Amino acid sequence: MGKAVTIQSIEFGMGTEIIHSVFGKHSKAALRAARHEVLRMEGLLSHFMPESEISKLNRSAGIKCERLSTDTYEVLWHAAEFSRCCRGLFDVTIGPLVNLWDYKNALDIPGEGKIEEVLPLVNYTDLILESHEKAAGLQKSGQSIDLGGIGKGFASDKFLEIFRKFDISSAFTNIGGNVAALGTKPDGSPWRVGIRHPRQEGRLMGAVSVTDKAVVTSGDYQRYFVDSKGKRYHHILDPATGYPSESGLISVTVVADSGMAADALSTILFVAGMKKGLEFLRSFPGAEAIFIDMDLLVHVTPGLKNFFQAEDEIRANIIDEWRG
Repeated sequence: MGKAVTIQSIEFGMGTEIIHSVFGKHSKAALRAARHEVLRMEGLLSHFMPESEISKLNRSAGIKCERLSTDTYEVLWHAAEFSRCCRGLFDVTIGPLVNLWDYKNALDIPGEGKIEEVLPLVNYTDLILESHEKAAGLQKSGQSIDLGGIGKGFASDKFLEIFRKFDISSAFTNIGGNVAALGTKPDGSPWRVGIRHPRQEGRLMGAVSVTDKAVVTSGDYQRYFVDSKGKRYHHILDPATGYPSESGLISVTVVADSGMAADALSTILFVAGMKKGLEFLRSFPGAEAIFIDMDLLVHVTPGLKNFFQAEDEIRANIIDEWRG
């Protein structure tokens, strides 16, 4: 019988750093399986890898549907549902806009004419899903899927599934800031997940204590560039305008049972703004949120009242009861 130990692994995958902390007798085997899962997820969901299922689907836009694996079909189905329920504030067909803004290499914003040209291609109702065949397609040539707002959350759920198969009951996974916690820490205490300060490097706004939850943050500080006039443009695009969202929020953290739901909801609430975002959140019992506005005020939904602790000198307001 092997001894139960905590093992941490740090690797690069899905375009970001992935950190796992796993406690159990089979932790080494679980981490090996998780490494294989990273490669499998990339082979399904990456729009950078030419042979991935999503890349094949994008190349077939306007031509034909593509048969997909169960996992790719599942994440697409959920992405379409989130797109519908939030009336396009989240849009799984946002690929043409993401490609246009190109945050890794951009020095300036795209021309207004270019944005107007690709905006009609962003329309989640053009995603065709054929459940019997597990196939999907896009109606117009030039359309493309981008799973940036949901794929990492989906992957984190898959990692926890793998850990459970290896009888792991205590684990923590972090995919570039998308956190998912299995059970408690080995000592029985909750996992504590820090919420980054959106304007001060290396500082936290606070931390949330969780057990068996996912914690995902969308913020305007994660990927951005400053143009030739000194204006900052972040990567969270509003599908309706084609420009970075200006909702009055600079960071939204969602705590939910599912990493996929937390991932999509953090994007939706960021684009929606706090008032409309709280209305959407009502449709997701069990999901809670921490909003940070442009004045660096922290607004916490009531379900996190006993789980969120603000750092010294940070003002946190518990939102009045809003679920009716």
